[in-house]
Amino acid sequence: MMPEPYVIERQETSPSAAACHADIITLQDVAFSYQSQQVIDKLSFSVQQRDFVGLIGSNGAGKTTLLRMIVGLLKPVSGSISLFGTPAPQFKDWHRIGYVPQKNSFNPLFPATVREVVLSGLYGRQKLFKRLTKTDQIKADEAMHAMNIEDLALKKIGQLSGGQQQRVFLARALINNPELLILDEPTVGIDTETQAGFFHLIKHMHQHHRMTFLMVSHDMEMIRGYLGDKPARECGKLKFYVRHSHDVEDCGETNISHSLKGLRQVLEREKEGVTPWTS
Repeated sequence: MMPEPYVIERQETSPSAAACHADIITLQDVAFSYQSQQVIDKLSFSVQQRDFVGLIGSNGAGKTTLLRMIVGLLKPVSGSISLFGTPAPQFKDWHRIGYVPQKNSFNPLFPATVREVVLSGLYGRQKLFKRLTKTDQIKADEAMHAMNIEDLALKKIGQLSGGQQQRVFLARALINNPELLILDEPTVGIDTETQAGFFHLIKHMHQHHRMTFLMVSHDMEMIRGYLGDKPARECGKLKFYVRHSHDVEDCGETNISHSLKGLRQVLEREKEGVTPWTS
């Protein structure tokens, strides 16, 4: 009999918990190795709806490897991964997941414009191209405006700086209003003003839009400020910090387009300083 997934202590935002504890990600005895080098060994962990999970670890600890397994880019050597209750090999609803990889995983010679890359976030894995609607174009405009890249819309992605490219991929991940957002060092190479605005945005989405987050970060100030000082789970060199949102008042809006519009306003207001990420 397989052991139960590791039970974690979640930092709650309200004592009156709603029924929102469905597992979004379930890892059961997951292991991975590169040739003879064991990177992850027998990791069992669950991410529930409305969790915000911060993943910390030293270089080579397996942080990016774990994210790539979750989004189906790598297969575990052993163990199993489920997404929204479905075994990962059978999972088809990839539109429910937004993923921002490390910027060094991108081919700078890829011949696409900024607008095309952002719009590609609306495509499913089984359908690389689709007829774009006026609503799709508006979503792209809002996402690019929020990330302050609307003036770059017609430029080739490979012509941009590293920070500009990362803003493009953030816009791409947010355009489809995902239920789960997976971020691998999302603010590396981004200026301080944009970092502050981005943290403000995803904190709002976590607390008021029932969105679930799994994020790799080296920003310990941010992790401790919002997710607490104590990791909920440790496995090898990996540390998982978890905060669960039970905020009673969900946002009145049904999508995050207003948040994207508000993000640009936050960036403009915060040119003189940085808003700390606090609870």
